[in-house]
Amino acid sequence: MQLRFPVLLTCAALSMMAVHPAASAQAQRPDDKTLADAYVYLLSRALVIRQEHTDRKAPGFAYNTIKYNPLGSADFVNPNFDVAYLEAWFAVDDKTPVILEVPKVEGRYYTAQILDEWGEVIANINERTFPSKPYGKFALVKPGSRPVLPADVTPIFLHSSKAKMLGRVEIKGDPDGALRLQRQFKVHTLGKPVIAPPPPMPAFDNKTLLGAEIFDQLDTRLASALDVAPTAAAMQQQARAVASYVASGKEARADVDARLKKLVPEFEEYALTKSAPTRDHWTGGAVNVGNYGTDYWLRSSVNYAGIWANAASEVLYFAATKDASGSPLNGSNQYVIHFPADKLPDSVVNAYWSVILVGVPDYRVVPNPLKRYNFNNHSPLAKEADGSLKIGIGPKPPAGVPESNWLPSPEGKPFSLTFRTYVPKEQVLKGQWQPAPVTLVK
Repeated sequence: MQLRFPVLLTCAALSMMAVHPAASAQAQRPDDKTLADAYVYLLSRALVIRQEHTDRKAPGFAYNTIKYNPLGSADFVNPNFDVAYLEAWFAVDDKTPVILEVPKVEGRYYTAQILDEWGEVIANINERTFPSKPYGKFALVKPGSRPVLPADVTPIFLHSSKAKMLGRVEIKGDPDGALRLQRQFKVHTLGKPVIAPPPPMPAFDNKTLLGAEIFDQLDTRLASALDVAPTAAAMQQQARAVASYVASGKEARADVDARLKKLVPEFEEYALTKSAPTRDHWTGGAVNVGNYGTDYWLRSSVNYAGIWANAASEVLYFAATKDASGSPLNGSNQYVIHFPADKLPDSVVNAYWSVILVGVPDYRVVPNPLKRYNFNNHSPLAKEADGSLKIGIGPKPPAGVPESNWLPSPEGKPFSLTFRTYVPKEQVLKGQWQPAPVTLVK
């Protein structure tokens, strides 16, 4: 592992050579596919870097410190109102691991999800994935290091010197109990690690994604976090070739910016409607979410639409931005999602399900007087006489849908629905179930 740093320095040196006038004169203009692939590959890392910069600006932020989010907190992308949430950025070095304490949780869903700096899931600590030790003390360790650990601590090797944790404890109708368990997750360090700031990144949002500047300081960003994808080396070299072209002159940079104005909207459309199986205009159910293998387009799509997705064994997500006829969801319209009695969402999960309405393109909840943003299997939803379930969406309750089953929508604005199936059963994992269509009420 110690040989990695000379390799990275060599890559940085090659990058410097690429922007030297003698070398840049020979930089080749990439075709559209090469440019799009390199851009989308890098976007995964750029979105995580953006999130780290955003999180660092929050009041009281500190690495290796848990943020216990209050119940009902909506101040992040695609929030989850079904759980008591906690989150942290871990930072370690060769000599200093972080100790994470996970409490014993019984009778409700929980997990401590740990992700790397590209959005890949490293581990979920719970009774399903860690049956021999579902709770207790765990050391988060920098790869290649061998710190001396207490006897009761289990090491988990990270992919780089930083990782993100999202902890979830199901509320399950008992908010006080969930909050008590939330506070029993604890973190401390065995020393004082040296913590590097995240790489510089121009400010951008989902309305205006990065242009040619995504190829600037390329090797600094790539060297900041190991990518475990099997195609990482090949894709990073492809990105370097594009970066060399961008750096070769003003005309080349302008050319890339102009072409990205067409390619980026194509990626956004792909991310929302084509990145996973689509049925009845629900996109989702991809079993390689969380651990993406060679599918860097899916990884960037997930980081773009709802960063920090978990592995399929924990949860499968479905998203809808269009109704059953293929028209974009509009908050001025009324819609109904009608689950037949033999296909209720309760029947396809071993933990719980939920559906949330968020705005587009920020993927944050839309304020409404009821402060009602989602439903789950603990919501007081009224069923039809035949045992089926109707969920209504609109600026007012659709006719025939009880007000208890109504999700308010933002009048005159687009929106998206995210449906979560926690610990999905086989039929969901095999693609044999998806949410019922979002049908326009005419």
